[in-house]
Amino acid sequence: MAVTLAGFVGIGLPCATRLSRTSSRSARFGRVKMAVTFDEKKNFTLNKSEEAFNAAKELMPGGVNSPVRAFKSVGGQPIIIDSVKGSHMWDIDGNEYVDYVGSWGPAIIGHADDEVLAALAETMKKGTSFGAPCLLENVLAEMVISAVPSIEMVRFVNSGTEACMGVLRLARAFTGKEKLIKFEGCYHGHADPFLVKAGSGVATLGLPDSPGVPKAATSETLTAPFNDIAAVEAIFNANKGEIAAIILEPVVGNSGFIPPKPDFLNAIRKLTKENDALLIFDEVMTGFRLSYGGAQEYFGITPDLTTLGKIIGGGLPVGAYGGRREIMEMVAPAGPMYQAGTLSGNPLAMTAGIHTLKRLKEPGTYEYLDKITSELVEGLVTAGKKAGHAICGGYINGMFGFFFTDGPVHNFEDAKKSDTAKFGRFHRGMLEQGVYLAPSQFEAGFTSLAHTSEDIQHTIAAAEKVFKQI
Repeated sequence: MAVTLAGFVGIGLPCATRLSRTSSRSARFGRVKMAVTFDEKKNFTLNKSEEAFNAAKELMPGGVNSPVRAFKSVGGQPIIIDSVKGSHMWDIDGNEYVDYVGSWGPAIIGHADDEVLAALAETMKKGTSFGAPCLLENVLAEMVISAVPSIEMVRFVNSGTEACMGVLRLARAFTGKEKLIKFEGCYHGHADPFLVKAGSGVATLGLPDSPGVPKAATSETLTAPFNDIAAVEAIFNANKGEIAAIILEPVVGNSGFIPPKPDFLNAIRKLTKENDALLIFDEVMTGFRLSYGGAQEYFGITPDLTTLGKIIGGGLPVGAYGGRREIMEMVAPAGPMYQAGTLSGNPLAMTAGIHTLKRLKEPGTYEYLDKITSELVEGLVTAGKKAGHAICGGYINGMFGFFFTDGPVHNFEDAKKSDTAKFGRFHRGMLEQGVYLAPSQFEAGFTSLAHTSEDIQHTIAAAEKVFKQI
């Protein structure tokens, strides 16, 4: 399948794919708590959220436990969430939103899915943490290995950051080399070696790096612009025989949504083989979202190692890294590369992941995601242009993004040309209209199987109003 872009290039979006499973899908999601009619919703106020956030700032740095949640990039009062269900969320003031963050990606089958909750309840009767092997680890590991082309063995951890830390240590141990190539604007968690020209929350806060990171921790991290193969070739030529690996998001989600140019991933794969370096796909976001086998299945490129997170835990804290057996057998206790985790393979996370992946394997899943996301992106870009705004956007199945710039956007430098002040006004306006978008221009958005055509049409109608106001 080809990457679909609206506004990036001079092609239109394809006709939406129609599914024969609409009726069965409606039955499946009939148990989701339905939204009130949008034109009946009460006046938008955030008094309780403001009070709670002011109290939180005395208790936690910045009032949050992850920086982007503080709304520094978009301004205004952060909202404090009370509950979620399906494609919707409610804050403590009683405001209702169509949610396009999805807990930053995991909620691909919808929030608080009834089947997942029931499975968790049964597992919880046996305990919440064992600190010892459990059979559920085998089940999820088999599912991951059978789905992801590059993975022959897998190690579960507790977060995407932990997965990327482990995979980098493994790449260095296996190759005997220390230097790493990453791409500007790609975020691989908050471990020291990766906080060099990182995207995501680092970009949101305008911090090029982070204080407290020793120079020695990043001295072996080399960076190139995403989609610039010539820059990668130059780095290899200047560091002959010293590069352990390239790590990248195959579709960037932490500088906004940025897909690879045609043949970029192929060229990267070729370069790593020619230079005896490993290719690592960070699929914490894209894994099981672009397709059941992730970006590597979607694009037909098999890396040496892969990191996963988010979806494979069904919304519970989880991460994983895996790859070829000969590489993975270096991980302790099979091999000498040490990595451990008290809560790794947690039975609740394994249960939620198993039931989420089962649902994703059903026929029509990714066709449905393609259908609703194409309608959303086409509608937003068309509405924005009609209102006279510079805007471009794109999507692949359940992942999307848009920028307030004419585009095209091929890398982080292109993304930084966006009108971030305008995005902040747009974000605030959409909140008031009952739509929750990621509170940063430099974050991708996510759809789910719980999103309906009504959700999409409400979102587009809301955007048409807000585009006129800003």
